[in-house]
Amino acid sequence: MACMTDAAKRIPFGNDGLDAVLGGGLTPGRVYLLEGTPGSGKTTLAMQFLMAGVRRGESTLYVTLSETIQELTAVAESHGWDLSGIQLFDLSLAEQVLGRGREQSVLHPWEVELGETIDLIIEQVERSSPKRVVFDSLSEMRLLAHDPLRFRRQLLALKQYFAGRGITVLFVDDLAGSAGREDKQLHSLCHGVITLERLTLEFGAARRRLQVQKMRGIDFVAGYHDLVIRTGGIEVFPRLIALRHHLPFVGEPVGSGVPELDRLLGGGPLRGTSTLITGPAGVGKTTITLQYIMAACRRGERCVIYEFDERVGTMIVRARAMGLDLHEQMEAGRLMIRQVDPAELSPGEFSAIVRRDVELQECRMVVIDSLSGYLSAMPQEQQLILQIHELLSYLNQRGVVTFLLNPQAGLMGTTSTGGLNVSHIADAVILLRFFEAGGRIRKAVSVIKNRGGSHEDAIRELRIDAQGLRVGTPLTEFRGVLSGTPEYVGAGDPLMQDRDSGG
Repeated sequence: MACMTDAAKRIPFGNDGLDAVLGGGLTPGRVYLLEGTPGSGKTTLAMQFLMAGVRRGESTLYVTLSETIQELTAVAESHGWDLSGIQLFDLSLAEQVLGRGREQSVLHPWEVELGETIDLIIEQVERSSPKRVVFDSLSEMRLLAHDPLRFRRQLLALKQYFAGRGITVLFVDDLAGSAGREDKQLHSLCHGVITLERLTLEFGAARRRLQVQKMRGIDFVAGYHDLVIRTGGIEVFPRLIALRHHLPFVGEPVGSGVPELDRLLGGGPLRGTSTLITGPAGVGKTTITLQYIMAACRRGERCVIYEFDERVGTMIVRARAMGLDLHEQMEAGRLMIRQVDPAELSPGEFSAIVRRDVELQECRMVVIDSLSGYLSAMPQEQQLILQIHELLSYLNQRGVVTFLLNPQAGLMGTTSTGGLNVSHIADAVILLRFFEAGGRIRKAVSVIKNRGGSHEDAIRELRIDAQGLRVGTPLTEFRGVLSGTPEYVGAGDPLMQDRDSGG
């Protein structure tokens, strides 16, 4: 990266996400390289670049050396685009021109072909007087050159030709002539380099991502940025940088409506903190979270639940059986429950969805249920834990209360978290356990960590019935919770009994 160019002098690339990565757009009048393997989205992104020029009233030119105009039109129609404002120049239609007089030439055919190809391109540019030009693709010119030195000289001549005419040029390269590797010499000729990748995973949809490898004079966001190709074009999800999204807020505790539960956390989780609720399946992690959600909704706050494991309909029915009417809050616009299919979702897109809900929908409480479901469906995302850390930091910077649900391994639970250790990135940790007493399976709750302040060190009983949840008095004769095999050895009297109407 170099020093930042005045953003007011830039022109938009034509893709909102990429423009955000570039800090506003491109420096006009320069030559840029858009490279990537077939299927990574180069042609679609190049079209967006030209259509942005059309919207600005600029003359644009698409020079295709490989695809026909019919093929380009088909791509545009698949996105609902009209290319009538873009001048299309198909060099395959100039075959007759390129073939004239070759039999009498003392030059090699490839020397004639490349020279005449460059001349035809320059002639078209002179006639069109465009402000934006796309060359798709350089692999055809590389094949015509036969020699890397001749190819570089021709590109350098083209660059010098465009430099004095204020034309912004986008070279598209499918890497076919460079054995799928980056052409470092080509990189050095261009003002900026954008690389697209298409990754095939062992499970789920293919992942696509983008990287700005260099951009002279622009302070861009480095690293990989996930993207998807949908009807309407490419959507780029800029890599999340939490420190750029800080908002001032008051970190007061947030109550659940159950005083005993709030006392465990010293009054409740603080705004701008994340709370991990962990324990075996069926122990009550979702129920505790829904208690906080309902309390927030009753205060008039907007909340969102990202459900990776349980079906939304099942959650609504189960909550109603405990006296929590989620549907009422959804109808009032205070609660959103999003069913997430992580097999079809990249981490970058998930972060973008969370950002939209927080910034546009003004959600003040976020629930991710569960982290293990997200990880198990994305086993090849090796840096997922780092992306979760950045996402939590972003939510903390915005003053959002975040709950992370993470089941422990085994039906009865052990100290293992199934391969995903996120306890160190959470601000508070609530541990839930099953234990046996009086021939019955009961549940215990305790707080083992709270960066936001003091918390109880007591272990309390948790009961869930048709009237909601209850938290009992400390279990003074309860032992073994941290070993993963809790056992209650005291008398039965201190334990909570069934409510008359609760069953």
